[in-house]
Amino acid sequence: MPKKIYNRIKAVLAEKGMTNNTLAESLEMNSTTISKWCRNDMQPRVETLFHIAKVLDVDVRELLVSSK
Repeated sequence: MPKKIYNRIKAVLAEKGMTNNTLAESLEMNSTTISKWCRNDMQPRVETLFHIAKVLDVDVRELLVSSK
């Protein structure tokens, strides 16, 4: 069964021309954590999603996969 995709962090990083390391530095977090989010192995907390959205200059809803 294919892995469920919950977030679009990897896609938005690519659209913005940013790397996992850049996001990790901006959030003052470990790049391994960012990598896990990008692979959908782990999901960020809701509060963290808002920080990610601010760093990436997007609406927080753009970071999530639609349930429709």
